[in-house]
Amino acid sequence: MGEHRCPWWLGYLLASPLRRLLQDPAEIVQPYVRPGMTVLEPGPGMGFFTLEIARQVGPSGHVIAVDVQPRMIAGLKRRLQKRGIEKRVDARVSSEDSLGLVDLQGTVDFTLAMAVVHEMPSPGWFFRQAAAATKPGGALLLAEPLGHVKPESFQAELDAAAQFGFTVLDRPAMKRVHAALLTKSAV
Repeated sequence: MGEHRCPWWLGYLLASPLRRLLQDPAEIVQPYVRPGMTVLEPGPGMGFFTLEIARQVGPSGHVIAVDVQPRMIAGLKRRLQKRGIEKRVDARVSSEDSLGLVDLQGTVDFTLAMAVVHEMPSPGWFFRQAAAATKPGGALLLAEPLGHVKPESFQAELDAAAQFGFTVLDRPAMKRVHAALLTKSAV
């Protein structure tokens, strides 16, 4: 885990409208995101999913987009400003040691972890911080690309999630990814 990090310049390609032919962000997040929610998106790149999440949470919602690469966050902020929705998104640069979520303890309704956990130092490192930020009963959609993450590595991610109070609620069918909808136990 964590041996590969998407280079910042690839963020332009990942945010391209052509990507919608393979993944429709509205279709992916719509079942889980509602107006007024607080949503965490680790590894947003330049905002392929962030823009849609911000649209769906509406003016009363809040998105926290956290990336270790300052150039990704800078690109995301530019795209948010162009659309006039920058006030809905707290775009943060994290450190190698922490996602920087201490101020979010128990406030996150939903986390979109799309093709990112395999880039973290370890699954446990990520799920410990995500669990602390997530409300009891909150959800997390874990999706990892089939080409980068083997089934046994995805299972290791699910096992790490379980250690921090997440249980598998569903295994949604998604193209080209391993996917699991997790929920944080209410205790």
